[in-house]
Amino acid sequence: MDITRHSVEKLEDPTGILAGDRYEFFLTIEVPEEDELYSEKGLLLRVIYLIDENDSRIVQYQFMEEATEEILDFELEDDEEALVREYCKDNI
Repeated sequence: MDITRHSVEKLEDPTGILAGDRYEFFLTIEVPEEDELYSEKGLLLRVIYLIDENDSRIVQYQFMEEATEEILDFELEDDEEALVREYCKDNI
């Protein structure tokens, strides 16, 4: 899995209830054709990333087809999740 580009936006909490800062990332992902995640329509990973005084972590993520924005029912493997977490941390 390779992350080729991204967009990021800070999410605002108008209620002030949630602690920390949340960021929404859209990561463009490339995988080999033989990978079960492969899609001719492109692949995005939507990530909600939290930074607070004690920690930074992935709160939520979803794989999506880039062209249709259809949600795909896949989970990150542990090494992939570590890669995404580090990528988000480095790109805030």
